[in-house]
Amino acid sequence: MMDLKIGLTDRPENSEDRESVKGKSYDVIIVGGGPAGLTSAIYAARENLNTILLEKALCGGLPATTDIIENYPGFPEGIKGMELVHKFKEQAKKFGVDIAEYREVKQIGSEGNKILIETSENTYQTLAVIVSSGSIPKKLNIPGEKEFIGKGVSYCAICDGPLYKDMDIAVIGCGNSGLQEGEFLLNHVKNITFIEYLPYMTGARILQNKLQKNKKAEFLLNNELIAVNGRDFVESVTIKDRKSGEEKQIAVSGVFIYAGFLPNTGFLENNVKLDHAGYIITDEDMKTSVPGIFSAGDVRSKNIRQIDTACADGTIAAISARNYISELKS
Repeated sequence: MMDLKIGLTDRPENSEDRESVKGKSYDVIIVGGGPAGLTSAIYAARENLNTILLEKALCGGLPATTDIIENYPGFPEGIKGMELVHKFKEQAKKFGVDIAEYREVKQIGSEGNKILIETSENTYQTLAVIVSSGSIPKKLNIPGEKEFIGKGVSYCAICDGPLYKDMDIAVIGCGNSGLQEGEFLLNHVKNITFIEYLPYMTGARILQNKLQKNKKAEFLLNNELIAVNGRDFVESVTIKDRKSGEEKQIAVSGVFIYAGFLPNTGFLENNVKLDHAGYIITDEDMKTSVPGIFSAGDVRSKNIRQIDTACADGTIAAISARNYISELKS
């Protein structure tokens, strides 16, 4: 492979990683530093593949914004999300993975058997790519949502929850994310009104049971959030009963929105086949429609998205990438 001159970011927190990637090309490039990407990195490096992981922000993905994770095997008392992903990252570095944070991938192309990855700073070259870029919280696009981001509207409880000590807030969505984050928020706030669009909750039953017993939690099912209101900061939300059509306002100081996710696949353009929602289509070996490009984790088209299933995807993707590279070199 040609020797790539990889530029250095000016972010001091990455000085150790920056020096490690200077002037190298790679067998495998992993896009995304959540559980799937970090697991792929561990397995690829253990196969003696020259591996770099590119992450557009800090490693961790969505689990890093979760307070307590109780369903990841091996931690019967639970573990903080940030602590868990830190362990993943340290394990990857132990096996020699180059981790380059704040390197956003803009485009993926090809040149013969080589895959070219254009980032916000440079172009990289590799034999195989594992796309594990995850997903981002979905916006509702309702009046007031955009205007009050950072002024009462949030998508991250662990980031902003302590700011609402002894205040009334609303949590939008009663899936696993909404209930998990709501459980954390109850440690800080005075009261939570959970608002769910469906006539039932979709989160894990154990979470439902736990929160329904909490006197600080109220649940409004089959209701739609239609507006966030306020002057300089959030003062209330307007909801609509989907059965009766009745609208009403609820006084709150904060709104935490968990209405699903959108895949981070914008940089792929027309490279690989996506499903109707924009998730990457793969086979059981994590192969995409393009040879040499694999995918793992929440960005992949599938029914179940959990940390352990992301790790499983990452394992399979790394082994498939190893087999693909072996065939290229044979």
